[in-house]
Amino acid sequence: MTLKEPQQIAPQRYGAIRLILRLGVIFGIVLLAKLGMDALSAKVAQLESDSAKGAMIGLIILVLIGYTLMLAIPFLPGVEIGIAVLLIQGASAAPYVYLATLTGLSLAFLFGQFVPLDRLSRFCADLYMFRVCALLHTIKTTPLDQRLTKLNDRLPRWLAPILINYRYVTLGALINLPGNIALGGGGGIMIAAGLSRLFRTHHTIIAIAIFTLPVPLAVWIMGTDILR
Repeated sequence: MTLKEPQQIAPQRYGAIRLILRLGVIFGIVLLAKLGMDALSAKVAQLESDSAKGAMIGLIILVLIGYTLMLAIPFLPGVEIGIAVLLIQGASAAPYVYLATLTGLSLAFLFGQFVPLDRLSRFCADLYMFRVCALLHTIKTTPLDQRLTKLNDRLPRWLAPILINYRYVTLGALINLPGNIALGGGGGIMIAAGLSRLFRTHHTIIAIAIFTLPVPLAVWIMGTDILR
């Protein structure tokens, strides 16, 4: 028996162990997200029951913090929590819901923007997501201008200038798109935008601030009747 044989077997064995651990992490995150969403919904119901007496400030803050975190997680309908807070607390809550929305989406984008692509690629490789690994490798090794050129070549000629030259507007439109939960929700969209490395951090946060403003501003000025 040579020394090379154990070295050839070990990656397969440890690869299986890593796969089990990765799946366990994913299951744990999903479970925690589900429990968090249930707990947050219960807090919102408590907020509604206490609204006639005037809910405690601490409870409102807790709900807004939970809303911020839920909004940053892909495929969770966090925006419904924000709307519920607006309907229950009225126009006075609009500035706080707006700040929570801005914070949650910014956190999701910053995670995608600064997560180490090598580690993420290894994580995906353990889950046999090799196409994602190839995409992450392309993003890391291709300069921004070349990535934009490749994207321009793949898109229809009439659509490419809109999606590339006005990509921040496109991002804002996707955030506000009804049914965007199918695309990962606001959190998933922002994480994907960060991973693409096509968006500058401060420009993106400004874009989020602008495109998430209309609904809270309208509620703050005209009241919650526009949501009904």
